[in-house]
This record gives sequence, C-alpha cells and structure tokens, in this order.
Amino acid sequence: MTETAQYLTLGLAGEIFGISIRNVREILDMRPISRLPHAPHFLLGMIDVRGSGYPIVDLRLKLDLPNVATTEATRIIILDVPVGDRLVGVGFVADCVFEVTDIDEATVESVPQVGGRWTSDYIAGIGRKGDKFVVLFDLAKLMAQTGLPAPADHGAHAPAAA
Repeated sequence: MTETAQYLTLGLAGEIFGISIRNVREILDMRPISRLPHAPHFLLGMIDVRGSGYPIVDLRLKLDLPNVATTEATRIIILDVPVGDRLVGVGFVADCVFEVTDIDEATVESVPQVGGRWTSDYIAGIGRKGDKFVVLFDLAKLMAQTGLPAPADHGAHAPAAA
C-alpha cells in the first residue's frame, strides 16, 4: 500500500507549490496589512485574526520572484511554522490557493542538483499531481533566519520532550 500525504496546493508565478496540510490553520481572503517599520522586504506587516496578531510574509518576495498586484484570487494562508522547538503562527500571501490534494510519497523526487547558485534549501521535494509538478515547501528551512517579530503564543507548541 502506498503512503500518501495531504498538501494544500497554491499558485505563485504560474507554478504550483505545496504545504503539508498539518501546518495549515486557515485560508483568508486578502485584507489590509499593518506595516512594520524596518521589517525585511518580504515581511509585509501584521494582521489581526480573532484577537491574535500574525506576521504576514509575501511568498513572492521571499522567493525572489517579481512583486505583483493582488487580485480577487490572492489569499493569506495562516500556518503553524516550526521555528526552533516551537510552532509559530505566520501568514503567507499566495497568488491563489487550488485545493488540498494527496501526493504519493513514493513518487516525491529530490531537488535536482544542477550546480550553480540555485537556492533550493526551502524545497523538501518535488511531487506530482497528474502531469503537473508540485514543489513541496520545507517550512522550517524557508523561514529560517527571517527576522520575524517575536512570536506571540497562539496556543500551538511543539510537544515537550519526554
């Protein structure tokens, strides 16, 4: 029997990316974002979700893709991101969200080693959905050393070591 994992698939610059559904809290329509002074270029600011503040990361800018105007399809994905020994609530802005899909883990390929200066540390692997490739994010590596504001306690913590 093959092992499958569920991923939320999203679009960025015409490509399909996947985030493990275990990390996804909710998906929101785009909304106004309060700017933060002296924040990294990819950190758009903060939003309030039911009384809790979340830093918002523009995935396009984080991945060095060109910035584009928001559309009706633009979404904010609220995630639990592993940072050190805890989970931190962070919002990612994506061009669009497609669906939750099953990906056969046996078919996930390693990141191609093509030489040069291609930054692929944030990629956990490359899955397939039909004839399309899905770039699977490694959230811990994607968000390592981001300069995000100090995490607020949103009730999600990594399990304590026994």
